[in-house]
Amino acid sequence: MGKGKSDLALPLTELESYGRRLRSIKTRLNHTKKLFESYKDDIGDGSVNDALGDFESNWEDGREDITQQLDALASMSDAVVREFKKLDDELAKKVNDAVKTEDKRGGKGGKGDSGGK
Repeated sequence: MGKGKSDLALPLTELESYGRRLRSIKTRLNHTKKLFESYKDDIGDGSVNDALGDFESNWEDGREDITQQLDALASMSDAVVREFKKLDDELAKKVNDAVKTEDKRGGKGGKGDSGGK
């Protein structure tokens, strides 16, 4: 076991931002049609716009699967962070309660010894 060092460490900050980043990716994936349309006037050749439109319509099927997986991963990441923080809080409370109990025991014994002098 670790001597004063935690046996379990999770990068909570990174996990918290991981869920946000996954949701950001999902949002950006779902805006490809708008992105393509925003460049429509800048692209002179109609065949390029047609190809982008074809890509977008074919992409919708696969994108749905990907966005569902991104949602699931983001939710799992959030759950890990939430449950680890909950466990950490519970353990900290138990340690604090144990220290308080130990202080009370030590305090009573010390007063009894000094009172007898």
